[in-house]
Amino acid sequence: MRVVSKDWPVKFDGGRNYRAKIGYVVIPNEMTIEAEMIEHCPKGVGMYFTRVMMPREISTESLAQCAGGLAEAASKILPDDHVDVICYACTSGTVAMGEDRTLSELKKGAPYARPTALATSVVNALRAVNAHKIVAGCPYIDELASNVATFFEGKGFEILDWQGLKLDYDTDMIRVTTDFIVEFATSIDRPDADAILLSCGAPRFLECVEKIEKIVKKPVICSNQAMLWNTLRMAGVDDKIDGLGVLFREH
Repeated sequence: MRVVSKDWPVKFDGGRNYRAKIGYVVIPNEMTIEAEMIEHCPKGVGMYFTRVMMPREISTESLAQCAGGLAEAASKILPDDHVDVICYACTSGTVAMGEDRTLSELKKGAPYARPTALATSVVNALRAVNAHKIVAGCPYIDELASNVATFFEGKGFEILDWQGLKLDYDTDMIRVTTDFIVEFATSIDRPDADAILLSCGAPRFLECVEKIEKIVKKPVICSNQAMLWNTLRMAGVDDKIDGLGVLFREH
């Protein structure tokens, strides 16, 4: 059959992503971030994901190995188009590589996008809620937790306490129950803390933010909440989203 099409007066609009396109580079065994970003993604925003390779164990050494593949991973997100914002979606990974190196590698792979990282997003979120003194919880082993705590101290925050769960693998971190997360977060709170930080994208911290805030009566910042907020705001999307804490209600 020979097809002969008419000259159709095709009409176009902005498509599904008429407001913004955001790219996220995640680590190989990550199983929480993609679902949470997409679940809370505002209409008109497109979110795209790729993975950078590293060993299975979560340690400073293994996370630092991502530096060599980060630019290539970023380049695979809409390679024939471009995203507005590109983000490395790993808190401890940003710290292990160094924030400047992380942003530089992302920019190499996605030169037309504004680069950011999960740890950077958390810093911006803590500053937005005017937090100076914080208590923090994370799933990391103590060595990794110490490095991340030092990163935040270097950004000017006073760490009153930092507690880790000593978990080595994402496959364990994703199975920590939400009931335990609430219990853990409320138990590390202190009266003199301006906010509670729950650091890491793997545990289901985002599901618990509202419940914890209602108990402790102060802002709760978790990694995926901060990353969603920061990448949307960088892309010019200022939507208030219910159920994600004071950060999304007021900032």
